[in-house]
Amino acid sequence: MIRAQEVRLVGEKGEQLGIMPLSQAQETARKHYLDLVEVAPATNPPVCRLLDYGKYKYQQAKKEQEIRKSQKISLLREVRLRPKIGDHDFEAKARTARKLLAEGDKVKVTVLFRGREITHPELGFKLLQRMTEALNENASVDRQPVMEGKRMNIILIPNTKAKAKEEVKESQDAKA
Repeated sequence: MIRAQEVRLVGEKGEQLGIMPLSQAQETARKHYLDLVEVAPATNPPVCRLLDYGKYKYQQAKKEQEIRKSQKISLLREVRLRPKIGDHDFEAKARTARKLLAEGDKVKVTVLFRGREITHPELGFKLLQRMTEALNENASVDRQPVMEGKRMNIILIPNTKAKAKEEVKESQDAKA
C-alpha cells in the first residue's frame, strides 16, 4: 500500500538503514521475515519501518489494557428515600450508601416527596442531615442539600477524595 518510489528505512531496533527504492526495502523486509510499515507518510521521502506487525498490534493492545486497568471510573450512584421512612429501612439505605462509598463512588442521596409531603421540606432536610451524620466517617458533603422539583438531594463523596480535595485547597491557600 506504500505508493512512494523511495523510502527512508528504519530497522527493527530503530537503527537507520538509509534511503532506498521501495522494491529494495520490501526485499529487505522479506529477507528478515518482517513487515514493511509506513510510519511517517508526510515526510519526503516517507519513513518506513521493519517490524513484526502482529507482534506490534499485540503489544499495543496490552498497553491499552494496562492503562484501562489502572484507571478507576468514579460513578455517581443514587440512594432514594421517602420522608416517612422507617428506622430499619433508613439503616438499610445507610448501609447501602456506606458500601457504595467504600467502592469509591460518589453517592447522591435523594428524598422523594409525593403529594402534600412537599409542604414539609424541613422533613427531607432533617433526613438528609441524619444520613450525613450516619456516614460522616466514610464520606463528606460535596454538594449541600438542594431542592429540585419534588426531590431534595445531597451529594456525598468518599473521604479519600474529600481529603485530596482539601489538600488542593490548602495548597492553593498557601500560594495566595
